[in-house]
Amino acid sequence: MKSHNDHTSARLSCLVVEDEPLAAGILEDYISQVPWLHFSGRCSAAIAAAEVLQEQSVDVLFLDIHLPGMKGLDFLRTLMHPPQVILTTAYHQYALESYDHSVVDYLLKPIEFDRFFKAVQKLKREENAGKGSRPFRFFNTNKKMVRVWIEDIEHVESIREYVKIVLRDQKTVVTKMALSELEKELAGFGFIRAHRSFLVSATAIEAYSATEVTIGGKDIPIGRQYRDEVLERLQG
Repeated sequence: MKSHNDHTSARLSCLVVEDEPLAAGILEDYISQVPWLHFSGRCSAAIAAAEVLQEQSVDVLFLDIHLPGMKGLDFLRTLMHPPQVILTTAYHQYALESYDHSVVDYLLKPIEFDRFFKAVQKLKREENAGKGSRPFRFFNTNKKMVRVWIEDIEHVESIREYVKIVLRDQKTVVTKMALSELEKELAGFGFIRAHRSFLVSATAIEAYSATEVTIGGKDIPIGRQYRDEVLERLQG
């Protein structure tokens, strides 16, 4: 393992778990370019990473899915209190499963810096974690960037190439975006994909059956392909 001991508390310490030296080097370089990140080391296998997590404080794991020995997602399941996790892989088919683990983001190799930077902007930082802080996101609507508090989102509906974000006060924000993209943006905030056209907040659900959930008095269908996952989340 390669390690740096000059940990700076004002920054997020990042551990790269990656068995490909080139990919690990790229991530180290990207981390060094972001002021609020601190590269604290790299491991080429999950077992080595487990030892590091026992020995030092790590804020962010950049975790490759395809590792020698124990795979990345299997390793993630063993962690009782995992740090924030950004998954990396060359295989897009693992994206859906990755969101079961409340990961911050999922980066597909080869990773470009702009995509990396978009991912790390989602990380929760200490300066934003004080009393009264609330996560939010700006959405482009009517040529203005409108702030939306994540906790105020009740559900999201896909309308062709747009999404309609319905807030708890029943105000709406419409922006040009794919629902799947917004689903990634909201990963880790308790949202459930109930239907190919609907994303719902678990805390806003008032009632549910095998075929629909009720939010704000509105019945939203549960798609057949999402039913098992939705019911497991709600019953779990």
